[in-house]
Amino acid sequence: MDQVPAAKELSFRVMFTGHAGHVKIDTLPPVESPKPLHSLPDFLLPPAFPEETPYVIEGYIKDKYLTPRLDEDAFSPEKSGRQWEFDWFGKTRVQLEPSVPWSAVVPSWEIPSRRKKHAKNLEKWDPKSVEVNLMDSAMELEDSGALPRIAAPSKDFVRGSLTNIPFRPGGLEDSDSLRKTLPDGAYSGEWSYELLNGAMPQELAPGFRDGLSLGQLERHSYEWNVYDIPSTKTCTSNEKLSELSLQFDDLFKKAWEDDSVNNLRESDILLEPANISVQLQTKDEPLVSSDMSKVESSILDEVLEKSMPGLDGDTGSAIKPKQGWALSGANKDIVERFHELVPDMALNFPFELDPFQKEAIYYLERGDSVFVAAHTSAGKTVVAEYAFALATKHCTRAVYTAPIKTISNQKYRDFCGKFDVGLLTGDVSLRPEASCLIMTTEILRSMLYKGADIIRDIEWVIFDEVHYVNDVERGVVWEEVIIMLPRHINFILLSATVPNKTEFADWIGRTKQKQIYVTGTTIRPVPLEHFLFYSGELYKVCESEKIIPQGLKTAKDCHKKKSTTMPSTGSPSVSSAIAGRFGTKEENSHHPKQKQSRSQKALNLYGANLANQTSVTDSWGSRRSEASVWLSLIHKLSKGSLLPVVIFCFSKNRCDKSADNLSGTDLTTSSEKSEIRVFCDKAFSRLKGSDRNLPQVVRVQGFLHRGIGVHHAGLLPIVKEVVEMLFCRGVVKVLFSTETFAMGVNAPARTVVFDSLRKFDGKEFRQLLPGEYTQMAGRAGRRGLDKIGTVVVLCRDEIPDERDLNHVMVGSATRLESQFRLTYIMILHLLRVEELKVEDMLKRSFAEFHSQKKLPEKQQLLMRKLALQTQVIECIKGEPAIEEYYDLYAEAENFRRIISESVMVSPAAHYYLTPGRVVVVKYNLAQDHLLGVVVKAPSANYKQYIVLVLTPGAPPVAKASSEIKDTKVVDFQVLVPKSKRGLDEDYLPSFTSRKRSGVVNLDLPHYGSMAGVSYEVRGVLSTEFVSICASTVKIDQGRLLEDVSAGAFSQVVQQLLKLTSNGNKYPAALDPLKDLKLKDSDIVEAYYKWTCLTQKMSQSKCSGCIKLEEHLKLAEELKKHKEEVDNLKFQMSDEALQQMPDFQGRVNVLKEIGCIDSDLIVQIKGRVACEMNSGEELICTECLFENQFNDLEPEEAVAIMSAFVFQQKNASEPSLTPRLSQAKKRLYDTAIRLGELQTKFNLQLVPQEYAQENLKFGLVEVVYEWAKGTPFSDICELTDVSEGMIVRTIMRLDETCREFRNAAAIMGNPALHKKMEAASNSIKRDVVFAASLYITGI
Repeated sequence: MDQVPAAKELSFRVMFTGHAGHVKIDTLPPVESPKPLHSLPDFLLPPAFPEETPYVIEGYIKDKYLTPRLDEDAFSPEKSGRQWEFDWFGKTRVQLEPSVPWSAVVPSWEIPSRRKKHAKNLEKWDPKSVEVNLMDSAMELEDSGALPRIAAPSKDFVRGSLTNIPFRPGGLEDSDSLRKTLPDGAYSGEWSYELLNGAMPQELAPGFRDGLSLGQLERHSYEWNVYDIPSTKTCTSNEKLSELSLQFDDLFKKAWEDDSVNNLRESDILLEPANISVQLQTKDEPLVSSDMSKVESSILDEVLEKSMPGLDGDTGSAIKPKQGWALSGANKDIVERFHELVPDMALNFPFELDPFQKEAIYYLERGDSVFVAAHTSAGKTVVAEYAFALATKHCTRAVYTAPIKTISNQKYRDFCGKFDVGLLTGDVSLRPEASCLIMTTEILRSMLYKGADIIRDIEWVIFDEVHYVNDVERGVVWEEVIIMLPRHINFILLSATVPNKTEFADWIGRTKQKQIYVTGTTIRPVPLEHFLFYSGELYKVCESEKIIPQGLKTAKDCHKKKSTTMPSTGSPSVSSAIAGRFGTKEENSHHPKQKQSRSQKALNLYGANLANQTSVTDSWGSRRSEASVWLSLIHKLSKGSLLPVVIFCFSKNRCDKSADNLSGTDLTTSSEKSEIRVFCDKAFSRLKGSDRNLPQVVRVQGFLHRGIGVHHAGLLPIVKEVVEMLFCRGVVKVLFSTETFAMGVNAPARTVVFDSLRKFDGKEFRQLLPGEYTQMAGRAGRRGLDKIGTVVVLCRDEIPDERDLNHVMVGSATRLESQFRLTYIMILHLLRVEELKVEDMLKRSFAEFHSQKKLPEKQQLLMRKLALQTQVIECIKGEPAIEEYYDLYAEAENFRRIISESVMVSPAAHYYLTPGRVVVVKYNLAQDHLLGVVVKAPSANYKQYIVLVLTPGAPPVAKASSEIKDTKVVDFQVLVPKSKRGLDEDYLPSFTSRKRSGVVNLDLPHYGSMAGVSYEVRGVLSTEFVSICASTVKIDQGRLLEDVSAGAFSQVVQQLLKLTSNGNKYPAALDPLKDLKLKDSDIVEAYYKWTCLTQKMSQSKCSGCIKLEEHLKLAEELKKHKEEVDNLKFQMSDEALQQMPDFQGRVNVLKEIGCIDSDLIVQIKGRVACEMNSGEELICTECLFENQFNDLEPEEAVAIMSAFVFQQKNASEPSLTPRLSQAKKRLYDTAIRLGELQTKFNLQLVPQEYAQENLKFGLVEVVYEWAKGTPFSDICELTDVSEGMIVRTIMRLDETCREFRNAAAIMGNPALHKKMEAASNSIKRDVVFAASLYITGI
């Protein structure tokens, strides 16, 4: 029933009660009983309250403004009768959950040797129980960030999604950037303070387009009275009610001032303290100011007392362990007591473990991270296998990451029979639910950025081939993954021997805030011997990591003897020697090739066509000699039981031609031939008929039947796998390979041969690095089969120098260097989650490791400098301007230095520096420049200019102006009537016509005073001249220097004073262009600027001050102190990061194209760019948003998309249809436009190079024909690109289609989604997508 108002101030309701329906009338009280304080009229002061202390004020603010309550106007007694009663708190009550205990009792882990056995059952272990704090577990729940995280759909469990939040990286737990922080103005109260002063309010929240409209606010007047908290005085409530006098506006002002001081006291980011004093006014006490020096001293004491933080530069509170983050050194106790310390191993090995393997396994059992550095084939994989076993035992997951796909496939085959293994690569996903996952590092990075839920289950991440971090293109991926991994994941890093492994482990430990145990060995399991092969003989040159000079000398003697007896011309061996110089053949094999027919390309690929080589190698004699070199080498190795052998050639063409030179060689037995034939038939049976007869397949099978193999990137993937597997079986005796075989395949041999010690690295030909040589030479020697591994360097026409051999064979390996660089996709991923900052990623990169490591030292140094008491300059003129004057002086000094070094030593300047020329000379004592005149130019007896300069102040007593050196010469002065005096002189000597000898009778420096002005005569170097004036004065050199005439000095001084009578301190200088003939525009500009600065200095109030020198020194000290403080602050700030300018430029580019807005909020265009991993993200994104694929068929679209993933620089020009040509031009123009945009924002690139590096259209025609259904053998006829590169490009295209399909879903473009799906289906067929033999088996 509706309420019936009974009166203006009273309301009641009529209601039925009980089952009988009795009528009941209830009065309705107001919703909220007014408090006495609130019911007072506004114009009356409230009753007296206690003294206005900060605590009382805080309580008042909370009660009046922060406590939630209903609107008093809406729920007033007048309106309550028209409101239905509502149980607000009952309807919104949240069911309380049981409180989580802060601690729990759990069993503690102990070393097996220290475990106490059960009293009855000796095999049973009774663990001790300890109470642990559950706060750590609570923090682990927050690893996904401050926002709550829900489980993602099952389809995104492994790969993740852009809608997921990345897990919080380990080592960033206490970083301020990971919390939802308010702007500084909101924290400090600055916004409230500005609001009270009439400033515009903050109406628009970050990321929102529209905000509140509050209109124009008026300024509020305010005053503030705060009383000290009484120490002992207690007040009753009545006494408190009598003393309160409060105004609301003062609350925010006081809060703002308090926050300002608290920020200075509590902030660990040290700011330069301003002269802030917080004044508290009391009734009985005067104003009390807080001295900032005390605040600084307290901060300094606090900082100096603290120990060094665990992560330098990190704002976390973790303390660095005393031992350091990287713990290295062999522990003999672990090795000796290994079986006692680890009695129950998760995986037993059929052989005795090496010491470094035992150490690593012990640390894994303890749950620690390890860095294992050992030579190739030393047994590092044992550590990875044990991590897999531990993950299986602990019911967790382990991830094995590899730099290239080949390693991933091979490891999958190796581990498949031992563990529950899954494989994740760009195009393959096998058993992702397995406990042991093998994947490429790029896949793991994508999972981390997309917040895959599988990350929760991972216990170990194994990084194989960590030295690959030195790779320029892909090394950044390792650093990204290491930084992004959550803290619950442990590291296992496997690397070849590197000199700075401890440094790298220390970086990881500091970044992740966990100790890394460094172990490994420098001892090879199979020792190596190094030989030179020359003229059919082997010469041992290195053994036990030491060069053998005698073997090298013998090889050189043989070379010298052969060179002297060899005919000068016509010998095939000479041609072979000339053609075989280190690297000469390869240097001519990298020129662009013209389009060829398939038959021509086949001949070229396998050595029949040598048209691209030099004229010497074109001869039949040279080919015959090259074949004889290989035949003699193979015969020598076979005779010495040194087969199988891997021969490393540093180009694909070189591998093919070398194998073709052995066309008549057969190294296999009949049983081996049968095994090879059966294996090849089974492997190639998965190909359809036409693909089985591909020229490359037929050719390689012919090689394999004779025990010869070829392995390089130009082979089809299935062909490469066949070669690898047959080599591992031992039936391939000779394998010609590029260096990728040493990185990607675990297949040791008896011998390794280097065809050359030079290689082409994509930019230039250079010598092999020691690390590269060690990596490839490490394939020599099969553990358990060979006692010694043999390494041979092939020499054709010369013997390498001992210095080169020593550097390559026993030199120090390449250091691990950071290749970290910013990419657009990295920036977008980090901006997508506000809790992660790009600056955090930059700080924690290996490149910034050393600078971040020194931050605590810089912080302490900054605190010491801030605590220093600085002097105050007291100006005697009452208008201090010394800081401005010093700035002018310092700037003028820089220009003066430039002028002195370049202008004053020039011939043009010397031409004007003649006696009588007015000059300006630097004066060191008064920190000012002096006006003077040249008296004498340099001569044979005196190498300096003699100059008279006007000096400030009185002359020294020791040098009186009346002293005359030559007492025999009397200077008679004759007073001439004024009408007969000359224009230029007032006094004439009585013997001016006397011939002068040029002798200087002055002791330099000579001081004097004339007409109240002090002067000095001294020697001046040409570099001490500051300016050459256009004015000249008449001087008598003989009277000044020989006679030392006081009249002559007086005459010169008066002339100089006349030049400054117009108010200018210095006369006009010579024109640098007309007079001094200067041609350098920078020097001319510096000359003009210096002239202007000197005029400003002369007009300053400080010019001529008696304390100028003293004040300039003080100003210099203050300036130097401020610069040191500012420099330290800059070094500790984010702006000092090496890649910060690049980051700012890339952010501006992303804003310009619309990927992010002005508040750095990622837009839909940026989300699309996050999906682009296989191609350049900006070009791919612009291509999609410009709808460049709308008018193309699926086959045409996928053909154009091949430009994103094709990597070979040189390829024949494709023949395109008009629509494809138009699409190609459109895409290229987009790339040029993006390149110009990046150049506009100071990114270091050239637009044309940017477009050419990221768009390569060499396979557009091939992919188009393949998508239309053309057989593989036919599309190979359309280009000179190798079959292996074609297959690799098309396989990557499938991944690109998937990315574009995901982007279409984000954009809401179903037509594009359907087109990309059709394009993907059109290319997935036949030999290109044949399953890997490692995955499916034979």
